[in-house]
Amino acid sequence: MAQFENVTVVKAANIYFDGKVTSRTVLFADGTKKTLGVMLPGDYEFGTAEKEIMEILAGDMDVCLPGESWKNIQSGQSFEVPANAKFQLKVKTPVDYCCSYIK
Repeated sequence: MAQFENVTVVKAANIYFDGKVTSRTVLFADGTKKTLGVMLPGDYEFGTAEKEIMEILAGDMDVCLPGESWKNIQSGQSFEVPANAKFQLKVKTPVDYCCSYIK
């Protein structure tokens, strides 16, 4: 889906790693939540509370999920992160992403 209809966008940005990773929260009428963001090149570790699906809209990075080896992810690909997990990213080029939170 190229655009979201009838949503609420939280004005305040989520800012991580000294501004190298930013996102905006999008809330849907059915209670679901997504974030839309940009990651600049660098190495990052994130933790999750809920299961997440990360869709890469543009860019190139490597991801290391719990119990797995590093895998390259590029524009048009996605990956799932389990709930209550930590994962690592090596962002090679600026990455535009959409993260969906799964309850």
